[in-house]
Amino acid sequence: MRGITLSVLLASVAAWPVAAETPQPEDIVKAEPVSLAASSDGKPDITRFLLVRSPRGAVLSSDGTQIAWISDVTGSPQIWTMPVAGGFPDQLTYGSGVDWVETGPAGQWLYGADTDGDERVGIHLLAADGTSERTIVEKSPAFRTFGAWSRDRRRFAYSSTERNGSDFDIYVTDVATGQSRRVYEGKGGFYATAWQPGGDLVAISETRGGGNDLHLLDVATGKLTTVFKPKTIAEYSSIEWTPDGRGFYLSTNQSSDNHEIAYYDVGTGRLQTVVKPGFDIGQVALSPDGRYLVWTTIETGFSRLHARDLTTARDIAVPSLPSGTMSVQFAGERPVLLISANSPTTAGEVLSWDLSAQTAAARVLVPTDAPGLDLSKMIVPEPVRFAARDGAPLTGLLYLPAPAPDGRKPPVFMRIHGGPSAYAAPGFAADVQYYLARGIAVLDFNYRGSTGQGKAFEQLNDREKKVDEVGDLADAAEWLRKSGRVDGSRIAVGGGSYGGYLTNQALGTYPDMFVAGVSIVGVSDWVTALEQASPALKAADKLEFGDIADPKVRAFFAKLSPINNVAKITTPMLVMHGANDPRDPVTESDRLVEGIRANGGSVVYLRFPDEGHGIARLANRVHGYRRIAAFLEERFGLTR
Repeated sequence: MRGITLSVLLASVAAWPVAAETPQPEDIVKAEPVSLAASSDGKPDITRFLLVRSPRGAVLSSDGTQIAWISDVTGSPQIWTMPVAGGFPDQLTYGSGVDWVETGPAGQWLYGADTDGDERVGIHLLAADGTSERTIVEKSPAFRTFGAWSRDRRRFAYSSTERNGSDFDIYVTDVATGQSRRVYEGKGGFYATAWQPGGDLVAISETRGGGNDLHLLDVATGKLTTVFKPKTIAEYSSIEWTPDGRGFYLSTNQSSDNHEIAYYDVGTGRLQTVVKPGFDIGQVALSPDGRYLVWTTIETGFSRLHARDLTTARDIAVPSLPSGTMSVQFAGERPVLLISANSPTTAGEVLSWDLSAQTAAARVLVPTDAPGLDLSKMIVPEPVRFAARDGAPLTGLLYLPAPAPDGRKPPVFMRIHGGPSAYAAPGFAADVQYYLARGIAVLDFNYRGSTGQGKAFEQLNDREKKVDEVGDLADAAEWLRKSGRVDGSRIAVGGGSYGGYLTNQALGTYPDMFVAGVSIVGVSDWVTALEQASPALKAADKLEFGDIADPKVRAFFAKLSPINNVAKITTPMLVMHGANDPRDPVTESDRLVEGIRANGGSVVYLRFPDEGHGIARLANRVHGYRRIAAFLEERFGLTR
């Protein structure tokens, strides 16, 4: 979401005068799985749910024999690894935490790490067993985004704002020497996505509003050739080069509302549609030998896996997987597919599927650690559909708790996702399952502009159309009341990032609609948020929001900002923000809290000094989400 410059960020960190609202180490209640297992009424405390440790960002070594992933089992996100054949996992990194991990050369791992959520990463090469490490790209005030490896993994491309602090240029780094070379100067957001096997062409995505343009960059000469730059915004993603480097498969909605899989021939410039699934596509993956094409579709938030043998042009049977979400990638040298599957009843696990074995059987490599919880009892949501006041097709995932002994209908928490280019997905969510265990229903809601439902719906909140979004929340609340399945007099709303903004906006627009609001790292003033946006966001903002330097655009977003309605926010709120947030400056929440209090409103504020755009550290999450849970239960009239 949103962004901020480093100088403004540092100035804001020290600005908040209420010390009690800046949690200190002594304030953070450490999560102990035995002593904090349950609340006084014997039901599981939220700690139990937050202690579920799901592996994330999993990658396979090139030969498919080792797996690495990120886990916060120690309290901060670190890299763990183990043999695919089985064994005991080893922790490879320590310190304040890791942002991402990629497969490196010769069994090594490449990773990026920032400082307390500031998103300015240094890039490091780690030995396979973690016994040695070398910094490849030093951390600096610049924003960086990892791009792609050359097929021999001797070089990698990445994007950085090093040159002027605002535009993303393309760099190529030689791993052996550690030397980085700027090969292209961009204007806006330019990102390397896939490197041609055996060649010097790198697919480059240029941010364009809710979509992107696609180019090919010759990293030897610096020449950029535009491949797709349509008049109407479209998406080109999941670039998968064929082994001969003559072309690539991709996902695009260039000529359709939903994504299609197509093949682009570099020599002829021809784009040929290969698959029309009728749904938006999550990912496309091609096996290293070019034989197997794998993709996932998004079906009302749920992921579905598909595979095709390109030598026979026939679809093949895929493994039976939990009903939830998934991401996929092949090992660098073998047709072994790594599947990161997440669902309420598995809470995230990593599986491998060897397609060359000609069997639809996947093996669990890294299971979820869920201390004290029976995951089989977690609740899977029901997809729901209803119309907005103007007929727009709204959707969501409805989670209903077990019926109350007294037959009373449950209160409901309307959960608003961020983005706005995102969607409600049925993975394991600690807060959602905790609320359900306490008798609270949850509607994970897709307002207009959410992805996964086609291009037309995604564009319904562009520019001036953003005034319609908040009405979707009111229409969802009305649908909940009329459904007869929940207590319509007890509806709370909350979300993070863009979902935090919509929460702020809804409470000022509809003061009597909700009994509580939870805003996490949300925007309160669009003018300051757009002016201070990080370089990665500005290129998209100018098309989706408009140029804030334009007086008409500025006036529109000044009027749209929740800070204007702060005097109308009478619904009790809990606001949470990380002081190092590089996307939505913490001053957005500071001003909101000050305004609510100046007008006599009630707000609980948690301002974490060692967090960024979200709450990552386990101890902080326990402290913060326990406060949120207690706040909602109080507002719903429940006892703990």
